[in-house]
Order: sequence, then C-alpha cells, then structure tokens
Amino acid sequence: MHEGHEQMFRRRFFVSTLLSIPVLLYSEMLQEWLGFSVPTFPGSEWINPVFAVIVFAYGGVPFLQMAVPELKDRAPGMMTLISMAITVAFVYSLASVVFPTQSAFFWELVTLIDIMLLGHWIEMRSVRRASSAVDELAKLMPDTAERLTEDGETEEVPVSELSEGDLVLVRPGASVPADGVVEEGDSDVNESMITGESKPVSKEPGDEVIGGTINGDGSLRVRVGATGEETTLAGIMRLVEEAQQSKSKTQVLADRAAGWLFYVALGAAVVTAIAWTVAVSFDATVIERVVTVLVIACPHALGLAIPLVVAINTSLAARNGMLVRDRIAMEDARKLDAIIFDKTGTLTEGEHGVVDMATVDGVDKDDALALAAAVESDSEHMIARAIREAADERDLSAPDASGFEAIKGRGVRANIDGSEVYVGGPNLLSQLDSEIPNHLQHFADKAGQNAQTVVYLVRDGELIAAFAMADVIREESFRVVDALHELGIEVAMLTGDSQDVANAVADELGIDTVFAEVLPEDKDKKVQELQDQGKLVGMVGDGVNDAPALTRADVGIAIGSGTDVAVQSADVILVQNNPMDVVRLVKLSKASYRKMQENIVWAAGYNIFAIPLAAGVLAPIGILLSPAVGALLMSLSTVIVAINAQLLRRVDLSIPELPSGTPATDAQPAD
Repeated sequence: MHEGHEQMFRRRFFVSTLLSIPVLLYSEMLQEWLGFSVPTFPGSEWINPVFAVIVFAYGGVPFLQMAVPELKDRAPGMMTLISMAITVAFVYSLASVVFPTQSAFFWELVTLIDIMLLGHWIEMRSVRRASSAVDELAKLMPDTAERLTEDGETEEVPVSELSEGDLVLVRPGASVPADGVVEEGDSDVNESMITGESKPVSKEPGDEVIGGTINGDGSLRVRVGATGEETTLAGIMRLVEEAQQSKSKTQVLADRAAGWLFYVALGAAVVTAIAWTVAVSFDATVIERVVTVLVIACPHALGLAIPLVVAINTSLAARNGMLVRDRIAMEDARKLDAIIFDKTGTLTEGEHGVVDMATVDGVDKDDALALAAAVESDSEHMIARAIREAADERDLSAPDASGFEAIKGRGVRANIDGSEVYVGGPNLLSQLDSEIPNHLQHFADKAGQNAQTVVYLVRDGELIAAFAMADVIREESFRVVDALHELGIEVAMLTGDSQDVANAVADELGIDTVFAEVLPEDKDKKVQELQDQGKLVGMVGDGVNDAPALTRADVGIAIGSGTDVAVQSADVILVQNNPMDVVRLVKLSKASYRKMQENIVWAAGYNIFAIPLAAGVLAPIGILLSPAVGALLMSLSTVIVAINAQLLRRVDLSIPELPSGTPATDAQPAD
C-alpha cells in the first residue's frame, strides 16, 4: 500500500509541477516581484485558471478522495484539512475570474498542491522503507528448490510445490527452501537473517534447518518438515506484520491529538477569518490567511511521529532476533522494575556438566574421566551424557568397554581391560560397601555445599575418583545480570530446584531475589508477588512450561523458543537462546520511546508556534506567510520527524564483551 501511494504521489508531483510552470510565469504578482515579463497573446489571460484547474483536478483531487473515509468515519484528520485548504483557495480563485475586481492567487494554489504532493511522496517513501521488514523477510525464501527423486536424480520445482517429507538438495551458497532436518552432509548455515546470530551455525545429520537461511560451503540433503504458512519464516512474517499494525500507548495519544488538531485548526481558521475581515474587510488577504492556517496545521508530522518509529523499531528488533507480538509490552519494557528469569535452560544450560573432579593418589584426572566415559558409553542418562561430553571437550579417548549393565537407582557397571568398573552415586557406594578416602569425602562435602551432585568412579572395589556435577551456568548469564543492574532493574530467579541449588546459582550470579521449589502451576503467583509490591515485572521463560507466568507478567518474554515463533503466551519472542537479548530488548524499548517523545514534542511544538504565525499575529511587523510557504514549513516539519525517526537505526544494541573475553554478538542493523 505504501509503495503504491509513494509512486502515485511521486508521479503526480512531477506532472503537477510541470503544469504549474505556465501559471507561475503568467502570474502578475510574481512578474512584479521578480521583475520579469512574458509575451502575451489573445487568450493568455486564461492560462492561469485553465492550468490551475488541471493541476487541481490531477494533483489536488486525490486529497479530496482520501478525505472521504475520514469524514465517513467522523474522524477528520490531515486529509480533511488539506482538502479544505485547497478547495477554499480553488473556489475563491475561480470566483475571482467571474468577479474581476477580486484578486486571485492561482500561483499560490498550484504551488500549494505541488508542495503537498512532495511532502506526501517523502512521507510515503519513509514509511515504505521503514515498513519493509516483512518484504525483506519474504525475499529470503527462494523461488525454486532441487527435489531429489526416488532414482536419486534432482528436479527443479517451485518451492510452493514442496510437501512435507520431500528430500531436497541444498547446494553451497543456496538458500534453504523450507524448514526441515539434515539427513546427509555437513555445512555451516548463515541464520543471521532469522535469529540475529552473526556467526554461521554448524549443521550435520539430525540438525534442524530453517527455510530462508543460507547454506555455506558444504552440500546438504534436507528432509522437508514444514512448508508454506507453517514455516518459521512465515510465522516471523506474521508476527512482524501484526506488530507494525498494532498501536502503542504513545501512538494512541498521538492519534487523539491529531484528531483534536483538526478542530483546533478549524476554530483558528474561523477566528482568523473574522479578525482579518474586521481589520481589513473581506478580500483575498482574508482567504489567504484562512488557507495558510488550514495548510500549516495539517498534522502530517504528528501523524508520522509514532508509526515511523514503530516501523523502524519492529524492523530493527526482527533483524536482531526479537519478535514483537504486543506493541504496548514493547513500550513497557523500558519501565520494568524487575525481571524474573526461569533458571533451567535460561540462566543455565539446562543440562548437567562436570564442574570439578578429584582423584586418589596415583590416578590421573584425565585417565579417570576417560574410564568413566567408557563405562557410561551405552547410557542415555543426563549424567552419562555430561561425563562423555567432558571427556570429548578434553579430547580424551575412552577405552573399550563390555558387559554394560545399568543398576537401577545406583549407577552403571562395565568391564574394561579385565577390571570391573562402576560409576554411580552414594547409593552405589553403600551397595559396594566402599570406603571414601578423606580428601574425596572433603571434596564431596564441598560439592554438597555448592548444591552439586557427586558421582563416584570405582575400579575393582576401590574408589578412585569423584566428579562434581551441576547444571552449568551459562557464560552470558553473568553479564546479563550485571547489565540489568546497570539499567536499574532488579533481577529475580524462578526454579523448581531445591533452595540450596537455587541459592548457589543466585549467589554466583549476584541475583537479587530467589524463588525456589516452585511448581510450574505456581510460577505465576511469584510474578504476582512482585507486582503486588507495585513493581512492573517482566518474565523470561521458555514459552511452554512458563506460559501462566508469561501471561501474568507485564512483559512476557519467551527465550530459547528457537523455531517455535508462535508462542501465544509471550509478548516478545527472542529467537536465540541468549539471555543477553533481554538487555537488548530493554535498550531498544528505551531508545524507541525516546524517539517517540522527541517526535511528539517537535510535531506538537511546531503547531503551537506555526498556527498563530499563519493566522498573522506578526502582521504588524510585516511578517506574513503565504499558503505556499505554510505548505513548505508543514512539509519541512514532516521531513524533520522522519529524519529523527531514522536515527533510531543507530541505536547501539551490541552486547558488551563477556567476562571470559568471548567476542560479543554483533547487533544487526535495520533494513
């Protein structure tokens, strides 16, 4: 719609400006002011009215047409004001042809229409560019795909013909045509356009890929899992479009002010007409003052002040992996007093990891870890996975194991190099009647104080090592707590874990408030507790288990939802599983609201000073504005508001360097 209006105003501006040249050349007033003359000929006196009528019909009538819906809705606005201004000028000028004693201002009429068309062209161009997020997302999806047939050959088909279960070939550098799972191949995929993650993500068989992302140097065979409106990209496009169409509190206020401005302008025009008629009698000067008031009061800047910021805000958010479902929540994020984080999977990795280990004399820690990994090689328990991952991180080779056996409630056993090796918790030691050496007992006691789980390695009945396991705190969590504290926001943590475990994590991160041993159905009550203290509360969770709490919170933020962009309980969805994006959200909310305020102040302030000036309050000192100058000032105010909104693109959303020196994730610019 914006692109169509932009082209229409652009075309009519150039044609109307060209048709205005004869009117300007044959205007007696301009000839006198500028000291030039043009040849006259029989009928030349009709040049001004004829060309003015053409310009009015071609360039002015569209404003009248767009005013009709405003009048039908009983919500007169800028189009009604513009229509009144050019109609009054047009009718009066035509009347001057019938009554030659009256002076016309045809040149003012055509220049007024020209400048109005120029202003609207610039406005539509700004809005179209800012609202291009959905169009840019749509361009990510390729038109065709290479589908693999049963005989192994490839056929090029339109993406719209793909079905769930199809196998497609994604060549190096090509776009992934649909959501799916990699069946064959290894490659790095650029997902920055979807998640905001600047680094390519490694993909191998079993990994999910998102339609519209760009494949790297490897070749992938992908089994299609979702197509059309079911894809991640389609879901993101729906959310972005909904966000751009929704209104914030500030926009509602601006719309109401723009509506009232019509009546203010109309009243000012009536007062102006009466005052000037009394002062100088009714003539062209009175009409000129009235037209100037109506033109200069057009709430262009006020009408553009908020929607343009909203469009840029939504585009910038989407480019950085933040999908806004509720504009009011986005605006409220700047005022948050407290943010509650769900612990598991948000502040922590959501998986157990080996955080420390100890061995008896004569046993190397790497050897003990490799031995434990060998015993756990056939187990799918989360502790087994954690031990294997710890061994992989150290590039340890686990020896061959045989005779694997799971001992219910106690641990596992296996035979390795002729030895019987066990891995398990305290219950295993009780069964084996193994004694714990003093220094391993001290290690276990210390781990218990830190709310860590301890598992033991026993070889041929002798306890040789102990491993401390914990849900590993995410590296980013330390920085996010510090960053939110710097913004003056209280940080709380919500978890179903024991109080000891919760306190250990909270103490390490510096969290202000801890809610532990909370059942999923009671999480929303903890949000209510903080709200009852008069705080505006944000809730950060996974969007599934935390749905009641996300709904209860003033701002519900779903994090780590990955490709699930239809989290109905959240106001804002963070595509990446990165808690630092919460800081980005608050910073973007503050910056956007600041731009809204600046634009409102400029737009409202412009009208406060411009309307009296247009009415002629400075006429006693010789300062009078013509309708064309009034139109130019009105258009200039619109351009200033548009430029100020564009400066939002410069907001710094980059993530500061993390404590370990890990490079920060770069923020993505708006389209």
